[in-house]
Amino acid sequence: MIVDKATPQKCRLRDLTYSAHIKVDIEYTRGKQIVERRGVPIGKMPIMLRSSHCVLYGKNQKQLAELGECPIDPGGYFIVKGVEKACLIQEQLSKNRIIIDLDSQGNVNSSVTSSTHERKSKTNIIVKHGKIYLKHNSFTDLIPIIIVMKAMGCEKDQEILQLVGSEPKYADMLGPSFQQCIEQRVFTQDRALEWIGSKIKNRFGTTNKNRTKQMEARDILLNVILCHVPVYKFNFTMKIVYMAIMLRRMVDAMLDPIHLDDKDYYGNKRLEMAGQLLSLLFEDLFKNFNAALKTIAEKTLSKSSR
Repeated sequence: MIVDKATPQKCRLRDLTYSAHIKVDIEYTRGKQIVERRGVPIGKMPIMLRSSHCVLYGKNQKQLAELGECPIDPGGYFIVKGVEKACLIQEQLSKNRIIIDLDSQGNVNSSVTSSTHERKSKTNIIVKHGKIYLKHNSFTDLIPIIIVMKAMGCEKDQEILQLVGSEPKYADMLGPSFQQCIEQRVFTQDRALEWIGSKIKNRFGTTNKNRTKQMEARDILLNVILCHVPVYKFNFTMKIVYMAIMLRRMVDAMLDPIHLDDKDYYGNKRLEMAGQLLSLLFEDLFKNFNAALKTIAEKTLSKSSR
């Protein structure tokens, strides 16, 4: 990004936006030829005063006075159409962190808002009629948690129980969920994936006739459920252990409310400042820009004259 020659004071006086060009390198194919374009401007981004890209950065008091700026002005704000604007700090619950809380019916639930550079999703584990389920908007119905763990490759009930906790209290609380798995006759990973595949929402426009329900279910468990936990070569070990920790903390909270998390406690929160807020806004606008660009390119290149 290269800042325009305009100074903040000029922008204030002329009702301009103090911003920098966003330039990208584009590469595309035209027939068999690869076309490259360097430094193509795709938009502008406001510049925070006194930031490293600002013309005021590193200036002494005399230089600031020559630019029409107050030497003791701390900066940290933007100038948009001649008006000084500041980004307010926003409190958000921590991403990628297990939160144990009560729902509206007073039942214990465990939730994780997973966030990666590619995807964001919220995974909930809830209690209903004494049984524990996975709740996610990728599925039409609640999925029994034991079936989810079997679908990830942890097929033995004893192994699941030992991962959660070997004490009798964990066996007592998970007993109804194991019984439910037996009633559904789900004993193997393939059967569990098949069962989960029957509960997947039909995503319009994304169905592939060559993919089976089992493949769709495995793809969701791999890339959507707890997407911040890495899986290498379909080895779900880390994700299984993470889910077992969620279950253990849930059972502890069901037996003793002292183990519940406080959402108002600052240790469970993060403060999103100007940089993060601008990056979120840029991410949304850039995705829309790419979608529009793709549509225009397909329309134009599909014409016989091209």
